[in-house]
Amino acid sequence: MSEESPRTEDPDVAEARNGDDAAFNRLVEPLRQELHAHCYRMLGSAHDADDALQDALLRAWRGLARFEGRSSMRTWLYTVATRTCLDTAAARGKRALPMDLGPSSERAVLEQVPVTEVAWLGPYPDGNLGPAGPDVRYEQREAVELAFVAALQHLPGNQRAALLLFDVLGFSAAEIASMMDTSAAAVNSALQRARAIVAEKVPTPSRQRTPRKLEDARIREIAADFASALDRGDADALVALLTEDVTWSMPPLAHWYRGIEAVTDFAVEVPIGRCPSWRNEVVTANGQPAIACYLGESADAVHHAWSINVLSLRDGKVNEITSFLDPDLFARFGLPPTKP
Repeated sequence: MSEESPRTEDPDVAEARNGDDAAFNRLVEPLRQELHAHCYRMLGSAHDADDALQDALLRAWRGLARFEGRSSMRTWLYTVATRTCLDTAAARGKRALPMDLGPSSERAVLEQVPVTEVAWLGPYPDGNLGPAGPDVRYEQREAVELAFVAALQHLPGNQRAALLLFDVLGFSAAEIASMMDTSAAAVNSALQRARAIVAEKVPTPSRQRTPRKLEDARIREIAADFASALDRGDADALVALLTEDVTWSMPPLAHWYRGIEAVTDFAVEVPIGRCPSWRNEVVTANGQPAIACYLGESADAVHHAWSINVLSLRDGKVNEITSFLDPDLFARFGLPPTKP
């Protein structure tokens, strides 16, 4: 998606330089969602992406006099957003999932306390993720899948930025060098190292490409079957949907489970055995099927928002469950806080 030579300047650019915030908003609005997705990929948190994008747009507005039109407005905004995210990531550090902290547990661990000192990776609601060029390595939905975003957290900031700008967004090495104030050779070197690390962390084919082979209706059916089994407390039906090497993690809880025996023990002991009543809704997150779970004290009680559960699929079965235990996430997904 290499930028073309700039044409006659957009009148909104001139007006924005003169302090017209409405003109600036017209320039930004078509790019806002894809810039937000970029910030999420860089930072691993939709909340951090909110703050970073707001800060980046403020920086762009204040620095618009320096925009000389040698590149497109899109390139300019990605430059500012990327540098803002690099500053944020350097100050805050990387985000993690439970498997980044320690080995899996073989049996259900009860009475866990949330680990608040860890910056946890968060889910991302699906939306308009922006255009993809013909030469990019990743589809736009694939580029927000949990496995990929989690892998990015293992990269130094410059490698993370180079990989996203080149392989996801389609900027050239020369453009990225200008954006990051470095050389094309340094960009290519960062790309090579970043790709090697991501290849170790993300299975091939990726989790996202397996769902592509399934019809959307079948994907939703698998998610609905998962939700229904949990609703009914049917452990056998739930386990039948899982692969032998399935994992289940629940940030901000540190313990996680790997393998059908450990996951079955956890499912029977905790969500089925100790949670009185569930009401669930099928949604999507990170380009993957997901379940929004509401928990109630009884079947006829009000059910309160509990978790967003992102499912990864392989060969038509669930091979990874990531349950984000945070009721505040529901508003971001356009969901109510309770179900009657």
